[in-house]
Amino acid sequence: MKIKTRFSPSPTGYLHIGSLRTALYNYLFAKKHNGVFLLRIEDTDKARTVDGAADALLDVLQQVGLNVDEGPYVQSERIDIYKTYVDKLLEQKNAYHCFCTKERLIKLRENQTLAKMPTKYDRKCCDLTNDEVNKKISENEGFVVRMKVPEGETSFKDDIRGVITISNSEIDDQVILKSDGFPTYHLAVVIDDHLMEVTHVIRGEEWISSVPKHVILYSWFGFDVPNFAHLPLILNEDKTKLSKRQGDVAVEDFLKDGYLPDALINFIALLGFNPKGDQEIYSMEELVKYFELTKINKGGAVFNREKLDWMNGKYISELSGADLSQLVESFLDENIDTKLLEKICEVEKGRLTRLDQITSKITTYTTRIDYLHSILVWKKSNREDSAMQLDNALTYIEGLSEKVFTDLDLIEDAIKGYINSNDLNNGNVLWPLRVSLSSAEKSSSPFELLWILGKNESIERINIAISKLKNGS
Repeated sequence: MKIKTRFSPSPTGYLHIGSLRTALYNYLFAKKHNGVFLLRIEDTDKARTVDGAADALLDVLQQVGLNVDEGPYVQSERIDIYKTYVDKLLEQKNAYHCFCTKERLIKLRENQTLAKMPTKYDRKCCDLTNDEVNKKISENEGFVVRMKVPEGETSFKDDIRGVITISNSEIDDQVILKSDGFPTYHLAVVIDDHLMEVTHVIRGEEWISSVPKHVILYSWFGFDVPNFAHLPLILNEDKTKLSKRQGDVAVEDFLKDGYLPDALINFIALLGFNPKGDQEIYSMEELVKYFELTKINKGGAVFNREKLDWMNGKYISELSGADLSQLVESFLDENIDTKLLEKICEVEKGRLTRLDQITSKITTYTTRIDYLHSILVWKKSNREDSAMQLDNALTYIEGLSEKVFTDLDLIEDAIKGYINSNDLNNGNVLWPLRVSLSSAEKSSSPFELLWILGKNESIERINIAISKLKNGS
């Protein structure tokens, strides 16, 4: 049997981070078993469908490396298929026409709620004769088609949670064909999963209560029932369901904020699943290798933003300066020399947790910022000594060859050699040198600054600092 999984989102807006995890787990399971990962757009609820959402969703999946093997199928293009199966259920007396108005259904639910009864359809239309049905249809009365849930109970096996049994008395006579002629999710998903030969349905736990309806439909149609696996919720830090009200939940937003696709996938994969307790960073190949449905936790997984930032930082730090510079260009408001940007990225990559943070780092290297002379003085020194140290360091730096400035290690060795050979205190030299180059109390090391700025710019900045110290400005 060829393993086949599917990701079947509704095109109602952005791709939720929880939906990405669902897509990822379906992808990993399919790839683990040399199977097929298909995409199906479930757009039968036309009132909620957003133009362009399906294309945007496909684009995001491609950005994070979840390329589909089959599809996308679009349910709204398959309406005639669903109607054929509805007719079959009507013929079998497993379904019936319902002509109840919206107003009556609302009133029915209100009365049931007041009486503390389950809110279910009361089957008012269940026993209409064929003549009565045909008459109402000929008079253009609006209708839906409902499934006629049998008595008894329905059981199914969940690959994460084990066997689940639900009494059919808890199941409503679900609408399977709406008044606009479109199928509901419950009908379309059963027919599509069968026709598309889906073997494993991996989705969120909110769909558990719907499975008995689907199992009943499978039995009526004579379809094989697929394997089910229902994933735990993703939770906020306060253990509430992850929602837009408490921060970003759209994958698009995370990508725009500068989270790397590989880091995001790694983080999402471990929300409720971790194959090895002593490892946090996984490649896609490793995730495929180790993925097991039985290892997924039943309880909700907390979305820890600090852990995501840490993980994203680890991925950023592994990039070359050249590769990182290409990724951060879209976050910059100004054009920066390519070589300069590559150097900045090489130095700053270990200090970033998101790509967009590069914007706050750039100014140090591209702009001479005014500052007070007092920050040039190390805590164990004074203004006069700082000026003298910079004067002497400047003379030494002016004598260095341009070749030294092409290599960070050569610069560091040169400056440290200067300090050691003259028996100088590190702080007395390096503090004013670093501040003179960065214009800030906190910055990269003086060696990194010299390498990035280059010999000429470094000399000019040191001269400015010496002038500030001597003039007290």
